[in-house]
Amino acid sequence: MIQEDKAIDWTDLGGGIRRKVMAYTDDLMLVKVAFEAGAIGELHHHPHTQVSYVASGTFEITILSETKIVSTGDVFLIPPNEVHGAKCIESGELIDVFNPLRNDFIR
Repeated sequence: MIQEDKAIDWTDLGGGIRRKVMAYTDDLMLVKVAFEAGAIGELHHHPHTQVSYVASGTFEITILSETKIVSTGDVFLIPPNEVHGAKCIESGELIDVFNPLRNDFIR
């Protein structure tokens, strides 16, 4: 299946964060998340494995008790149920992949 970016609307999550669910099956989901500088993805956890690619910008990523700065081209992996969060330092976009899909992201 081919998705055109322009055909998918952003969902405003508030606090300078927007999300686009780009494609999914029962086993896999790809989501674009845009952050304004200073936006915070609060610490949380979920039962999904997550891999995130930094498409642009700079972020402070916390996974469990480890915090690192990541920027364009970097990748981070979050195992199921691990507490994690993000603070956007320089506005940018993350490409998140989840296994299985996040039912809570589907309207």
